[in-house]
Amino acid sequence: MIEAQATTDNVPQQRSARKEGRGKRLMALLALAMPLLTAAAPKTAPAAATPSGAAPADSLQVLHWWQSASERRAVDLLAERLGQQGVAWRDTMVPGGSGIGAGIVLRSRVLAKDAPEVAQLNGIVVRDWARLGLLTDLDQVAARGNWDRQLLPGVAALIRPGQHVVAAPLGIHRINILFHNRALFARHGLAAPSTWPEFERAAEVLQRAGVTPLAQSSEPWQVATLFETLVLAEGGAVYFRQLFQQREPAAFTDPRLGRALARLRALKRWMGSPVRELTWAEEARKLAEGSAAMLVMGDWAKGELNALGLNSERDFGCGAVPGTAAFHLYTVDTLSMLAAHPAQRGAQETLAAMVMQAAVQRDYSRVKGSVPVLRAPDLGAMDGCARASWTLFASSAAVHAPSMAHRMATDETARDAMVAELHRFFLNERVAVADTQRRLGVIGRRPQDR
Repeated sequence: MIEAQATTDNVPQQRSARKEGRGKRLMALLALAMPLLTAAAPKTAPAAATPSGAAPADSLQVLHWWQSASERRAVDLLAERLGQQGVAWRDTMVPGGSGIGAGIVLRSRVLAKDAPEVAQLNGIVVRDWARLGLLTDLDQVAARGNWDRQLLPGVAALIRPGQHVVAAPLGIHRINILFHNRALFARHGLAAPSTWPEFERAAEVLQRAGVTPLAQSSEPWQVATLFETLVLAEGGAVYFRQLFQQREPAAFTDPRLGRALARLRALKRWMGSPVRELTWAEEARKLAEGSAAMLVMGDWAKGELNALGLNSERDFGCGAVPGTAAFHLYTVDTLSMLAAHPAQRGAQETLAAMVMQAAVQRDYSRVKGSVPVLRAPDLGAMDGCARASWTLFASSAAVHAPSMAHRMATDETARDAMVAELHRFFLNERVAVADTQRRLGVIGRRPQDR
C-alpha cells in the first residue's frame, strides 16, 4: 500500500481539453507501471528540527530513492542545512534501483492529488513533467542566485528544458568508471587496465587466484549501465548521442552496437557464476572486501566506498572504463518542486536556493561521490577522481555522453524497453547479438521514422 500524506493543497481541476490530455498521459504512464506498485512503498521519516530544537514553521516532503549508506548521509546533510534555513525536510524514500519505484509512486500520488512538495527527477523526466505543467518554475530563484553564470552550461540547459527553470541541480555523476581494489592489484603485480587487452590479462590472473575479476549484478539497470559504457568505448561520444539521444536509425544498424553487445556477453566470464541480482551498494562492498577486484559503476560507488572507510588514494582506484578516458558518461542529480502546493512556494524556493550554495555543493558532492554543478567549485576540496571528472565535464560539450540508463538521453518508454531488452540478452545466452540489435532498433524508432 502507498502511504498517503495529508495536504491542504490539491492539483488544479482538469477543466480544459489540454489538462484532460495531461491527465490521460499520466494515467497511461501509471497503467504501464501498476504491476510494480506494490513493491515500491515509500518509507517516511519525521520532520527534522531546527538547531534550537523547535519544529520549523515550514516543511517540505521530499520523495527520492537514495537508500544506501552514502546516499543517506547525503540526505541527512541536505536535511540539516535546510533545517538551518527554518524549513524541515520530511523524508520519503522509495526503495528501488535507478529510481523506478520512486517514479511509479510519484505518478500515482499526483493522480491521487497527494503530490509531495519536492521530488527527485532526473534528466528527460524533468522535461516531460514540465511539459505537463506539474512543476513550479524557479525563475526568480535562478535570477537572484545568478544561476546562468554560476552553472556549467550543460547543467543550465538541463534544468531549463523550455522557457522556465524547473529543477535545482545537486551534483554531476560520471558513470564510465572502472574501480579497482588497489591491494589486490598490488598483491598480484597488476596495473590498472586502460585497454581491453590489459583488462583481459588482469582478469585472467585474478580469476586463477580465486578472485572474481569483475563485480556485476544482473539487476536490469546495472546491466544497462555496463552496456552503455561499452557503447561509449566502441563508438565515442558522437556515436553514443546518435544512438541514445538522437535515436538515428543508422546508429542501430551500426556494427559498433553489435560489438558492444558481444563484449557485454563476453565479460560475463569474469563475473562469477551465477551472476546474482545484487544492489550496487552490495557490489561496492564486494570490491571493498576484496572478494571482487573491479567494478564498472558511476562515482556514487566512490561515495559508498568512502562511507565504508576507504579512500581513493590508498584503497581503490577510479580510472575510466577502457576506451572511454576522453568521454564523460553522466547523470545529474536534481530536485524539482511540484506545482500542487502554491502555499509552500516560499519553502520550495528556499530549498532550491540552498542547494546552489557553494558550501552545500562541496559537502554534498564529497559525501555522494559526485562533483559540483558550478563553473568555479573548490577544486582543492576534491580528491583526484572528482577533479578528473569535473575537469573533463567542464572542458567541452563534445565529450558529454548523457546516460540512457539513467534517463538523461531518451524518454521513459524507450528507456525502459531498451533496459528490458538488454536484460533479456544478458540473461539468455541463446539470444543472438543480431536479434537484440534489431529489436533495439525497433524500440528506438522515432515517430518520424515509423
